[in-house]
Amino acid sequence: MLKVIDTTIRDGQQSLFATRVKIEDIIPILDKMDEIGFYGLEAWGGATFDVAIRYLNEDPWERLRKIKRSLKKTKVVMLLRGKNLVGYKHYSDEVIETFVKKSYENGVDVFRIFDALNDINNLRKAIEVAKEVGAEVHGDVVYTRSPIHSVDYFIDIAKKIAELDVDAIRIKDMAGLLSPRVTFDLVKGIKKETGLPVGLHSHYSCGLAALSYMKGIEAGADFIDTALHPFAFGTSQPSIEVLYDALRNTGLLAHLNIELIYECAEYFERLRDKYKGYSSPYTERIDPRALRHQIPGGMMSNLVAQLREFNALSKLNEVLNEVPIVRKDLGYPPLVTPMSQIVGTQAVMNVITGKRYGVIIKEVEDYIRGLYGKPPGEINKELMERVKPSNPGKELTFKDIPEDVKALFKKEEDALTYLLFPQIAVQFLKGEVKGITSEKKEESRKEIKWFKVKIGNEEIEVKIETQ
Repeated sequence: MLKVIDTTIRDGQQSLFATRVKIEDIIPILDKMDEIGFYGLEAWGGATFDVAIRYLNEDPWERLRKIKRSLKKTKVVMLLRGKNLVGYKHYSDEVIETFVKKSYENGVDVFRIFDALNDINNLRKAIEVAKEVGAEVHGDVVYTRSPIHSVDYFIDIAKKIAELDVDAIRIKDMAGLLSPRVTFDLVKGIKKETGLPVGLHSHYSCGLAALSYMKGIEAGADFIDTALHPFAFGTSQPSIEVLYDALRNTGLLAHLNIELIYECAEYFERLRDKYKGYSSPYTERIDPRALRHQIPGGMMSNLVAQLREFNALSKLNEVLNEVPIVRKDLGYPPLVTPMSQIVGTQAVMNVITGKRYGVIIKEVEDYIRGLYGKPPGEINKELMERVKPSNPGKELTFKDIPEDVKALFKKEEDALTYLLFPQIAVQFLKGEVKGITSEKKEESRKEIKWFKVKIGNEEIEVKIETQ
């Protein structure tokens, strides 16, 4: 039996609709999805936490509880960014421990834990705590292509993750770069070297995902990630309907109720129309050029949003050409949150200013200083010389929360919400965040802000959405 984790309500909607689907539009279909036979629904983590308080005016913890209450047979799965949790920087062990415990208490059954740099030290604490509380843990090997990344490299990473006592290894291919042959070799090699079940996660960005899944399944993959077809393809996952038919008569997916799958898909087809204002031609289509620039779909939509901020969308091709250069200079980090945002924003700055590294964003400086972990390869020496050592600053802990902020808390989890996103959390807890309407137009992407950079005497703030 091949176990299927459905990504429709997390990665599917995040990849295609900017994570804007409200919980009120998810709950009505969960009872039916619970009967399909999926091993789990990836329902939390990734960008869902940030977007819930920033744009939807929804408490992410309550969102999780509602999903858990609606699922009696199917596991609730979340994506966790190691030391980054669901944020964009490293948090203290105390915060990591409390966040993982509270996530489990509120309904997470399976934690899928990754680090953007495949730095094992960034995975250790979250995996340790998740195992302690009794959760199922899948440790992710983040796949990318570069001169320093090979099948043996990724198998070695998998062996190190296996030593942390995870329950399974997942190959996380966020940009859809896996080829069928490499997938076969990775699945075979990881299973042989670790003895653990292996999961496959890929995006359809380049058009290879379903082909690679089939070769991975042939090699013995135990899990696959798919989405219902209205929220599949493009920069999302392969469609379960297509994989079901491709594997017909093998018995591998005989446990799934295909009629219910199509019924649930009809519901999401209506939602697709409702949220079309958040879709983008850059994320809807297959683009084999991504095999060269390796930009995930979510990152592509971010670059478009940033260039719109600067009134410079015509420079998109220049930015696409600049991204691989920045990535090489930074030691070939995989382009996944937060590294995709960091590399992408630096590439935009290089193009907009007309001078490579004329402006070095703070996050690139912090990366070079090692604050995100160990880079996979060597960083450009000239770039390293330009970045001076600095005090990384104190990691916030619960005792650092101001008393006036504590007065806003209604439950223990509110403290975590604040520590993860201090500024927006205060606005959210005060009731000052206005929820979006599902019909909001594409122009709403212009709200996106995150990085603060200076060009001359002018400070510009650029927010990147975590796709």
